[in-house]
Amino acid sequence: MSEKWTTADAVDLYGIDRWSSGYFGVSDAGEVLIHPQGKGSHTANLMDVVRGMQERGLDLPVLVRLSDILDERIKRLHESFSVAAGEYGYQGSYRGVYPIKVNQQQQVVEEICSFGAKYHHGLEAGSKGELIAAISFLKDPQAYLVCNGYKDEEFVDLGLYALKLGIQCVFVIEMPSEVPVIVERAKALGIRPILGVRVKLTSQAGGHWTKSGGERSVFGLTTMEIIKVVDELRDAGMLDCLKLLHYHLGSQIPNVRDIREALKEACQIYIGLVEEGAPMGVLDLGGGLAVDYDGSHTDFSGSRNYTTSEYFSAVVEEIMSALDETGIAHPDLITESGRALVAYHSVLLFNVLDVGRIERFSAPPQLPAEPHDLLLNLRETLDAVETRNVQECYHDALYYRDESHQLFKRGLISLRERALAGQMFWQILTRVAERLKTLDYVPDEFENLDAALADVYYCNFSLFQSLPDSWAIDQLFPIMPIHRLDEKPTRAGVISDITCDSDGKIERFIDLRDVKQTLPLHDPGDDDYILGVFLIGAYQETLGDLHNLLGDTNVVSVRLDGDGHVHYAREIEGDSVADVLSYVEYQPKEMVVSVREMAEKAVKEKRITAKERRAIMRAYEDGLRGYTYYEREN
Repeated sequence: MSEKWTTADAVDLYGIDRWSSGYFGVSDAGEVLIHPQGKGSHTANLMDVVRGMQERGLDLPVLVRLSDILDERIKRLHESFSVAAGEYGYQGSYRGVYPIKVNQQQQVVEEICSFGAKYHHGLEAGSKGELIAAISFLKDPQAYLVCNGYKDEEFVDLGLYALKLGIQCVFVIEMPSEVPVIVERAKALGIRPILGVRVKLTSQAGGHWTKSGGERSVFGLTTMEIIKVVDELRDAGMLDCLKLLHYHLGSQIPNVRDIREALKEACQIYIGLVEEGAPMGVLDLGGGLAVDYDGSHTDFSGSRNYTTSEYFSAVVEEIMSALDETGIAHPDLITESGRALVAYHSVLLFNVLDVGRIERFSAPPQLPAEPHDLLLNLRETLDAVETRNVQECYHDALYYRDESHQLFKRGLISLRERALAGQMFWQILTRVAERLKTLDYVPDEFENLDAALADVYYCNFSLFQSLPDSWAIDQLFPIMPIHRLDEKPTRAGVISDITCDSDGKIERFIDLRDVKQTLPLHDPGDDDYILGVFLIGAYQETLGDLHNLLGDTNVVSVRLDGDGHVHYAREIEGDSVADVLSYVEYQPKEMVVSVREMAEKAVKEKRITAKERRAIMRAYEDGLRGYTYYEREN
């Protein structure tokens, strides 16, 4: 970093140019900018969004949905295929489908169907509820509605009726037992279905979701089962309905080589189905198109070593390589890209409520007149820390720290003496950390020292509600302040939410070369210090829970006009206390009655006055109506 801090230093420190795909930047004033159409497009200021939201009466935390980015992601997906198809001479078309499970919020599905109509972008449903939702929103007769998951008679009937309504609804057979159900219901209703089969490939991909693929994956058919399905359909007079081959290698596939290898295998199965007499015509690659969360452009599980353009080039090249020598027509392509579509368009914003610091930079403490030998030893170690003996001093500090604990347990030092020992221990570690910066090689035993010295930033959100993958699978998301980026951050922190759970913290952060244990941050001061968590549009809203009865955050959807002015397209208030209580089977009205009776009894027993009763009831009922998160006083 240069001696004079600039916003360019902030861009480099937080890696915003590496992970944002051009959708975010930093202004000269040190605030995060939104570029909804990528670099060079009209911009808006994320802090202006917050200010406008607060003027409209919505508090932090808030989930900001940037609808323009969602639209641009659909456009980028389809245009990337078009470029690859033109370059290689691919004859099939592309019909993406959005898996509703990735983000089931009505506004997201509606937006995808609306903007995606010009590209014939469809939907994927894996349950009866998702199928019912999809039928109501998908109006384009050229878009596909792909049905995965278990299918009972009611599910099948709904899909067949969707065909009657003009929707290209495809039943993907995942279990052999589904065939007779589909055949029987199709004949009963007099509707010819569109069918596909999902194959279990032997190929597997790296990353978090490697078990989604391979021969031991949960869903899909073996090649033996596929042949059995072909024979059953032929016997039923429905082999002509089999038009699609589907496979799913896994979500967030970081290495493009795995994509190529799986496609080679899938193409041979596709060829085999054509040779069996099925008309085919559609190849569904499932999901897997990854998001580069850390900006490293590698095959790390939170990254990817390819771009969207490179993805489609690889897909088109592999299909043509396999099919052209057989004379089989190029199939229409479907990808069930969900993460790559919606991740970028949602940002979680929350304010810092407090900071827990180890007072390690203060002057050495004044020792008592007759100090215990332990305190003298710690003070001597503190004064002795130099680069040449840094390891020795570190070991001595750990030894004396442990000794202080044992002495205190046996009653041999006082509470105040133990506190003095603790203060000097952290001061020694701070000096050790400073000296380590001058070394060419730092021994492995110091690997966790920075994390041990980090400040704890207590923030107004719930990890379990808003970022469940951070807790459940150690997913890394880009996190950074959205303002004050023209100031050099002077602190190193970890993030804690407001749940009373030791797991409600973030202490792993993205880095270009490795995973960092701390995040560079500013001293919050007296004003709101606001952090943003980016790329959270996929799965986080769907998987969040009511840990500590902290509910959904406020949601604001914004669009930018041609001049970069922010339009608040939709505002959804977060859950009230009464809302979340009702979710877990409490009856808020009955609770009010119970407390009112308790208060009236207290009045009769002269423990409170009638006026105090009114104040108590007002506070209780206001609490029920209030936001589940921390609310600042007006």
